[in-house]
Amino acid sequence: MVSYRNPGCAKSEAEIARALEGHYRDEHLFTLRQAVELYDVYTQKIRACDDEIKAQYTAFKPPIDIEQDPLPPPRQRQRPGKDNMPHFDLRAELYKMAGVDLTQVDGINVLTAQVVLSEVGLDMSRWPSAKHFASWLSICPNNKITGGKIKKRGRRKTKNRAAQALRMAAQSLNRSQSALGAFYRRMRAKHGAEIANVAAAHKLARIIYFMLKNKTPYRDIGIDQYDAKYRERQVRNLQRQAKRLGFRLEPAPALTVVS
Repeated sequence: MVSYRNPGCAKSEAEIARALEGHYRDEHLFTLRQAVELYDVYTQKIRACDDEIKAQYTAFKPPIDIEQDPLPPPRQRQRPGKDNMPHFDLRAELYKMAGVDLTQVDGINVLTAQVVLSEVGLDMSRWPSAKHFASWLSICPNNKITGGKIKKRGRRKTKNRAAQALRMAAQSLNRSQSALGAFYRRMRAKHGAEIANVAAAHKLARIIYFMLKNKTPYRDIGIDQYDAKYRERQVRNLQRQAKRLGFRLEPAPALTVVS
């Protein structure tokens, strides 16, 4: 029994072995035997579902030549046993079906990609633009405007499984050392966690839209380049504001350090 210890368990094998010692009554052993048998049955049923899902994936004709465009190496490390992963290579099957690897996007694992593709499909021509796609997912602002003025800010409630999966994926960007992670942390520091989750989910939806529509892979620009581009936008905004007010924005002189 000790050999089945989870690697993340805080207790050692010796401590677990001592905890298993004792006097077990017959009714306890019967209940435990029933639970183990039910676990085996459910495991077999889940395995049968995985086999059926894999059979459905193999029915799709790959839109790309797998030999010429092989599956790229994974960017995210998947911990063993997490999220009830299927027994087959789901990432490869999704790549062959969609023509792009959505798991290259930070925060999106294979199960999130499967939920999104099962809800959205592969034909992105149904949405004229990424804005229409985000609106369909209900992860965009839904402001109440009267007389050209915003009276109430908010977003529409939705039961879309793809939108829910993207919002959960956005939460995992908090510690991501990527451009998306830097964006999430900036939005969270400025507006709070709830708005940051929606904003990051909106950005993930736009990325997925263009990946599926144009069949282009995702490339992370990195935190440094993201910070540099964000600083450039801030400088341009300040320059426009200064010009509108009749001022001119100039950089401050470099400070000289006296030793």
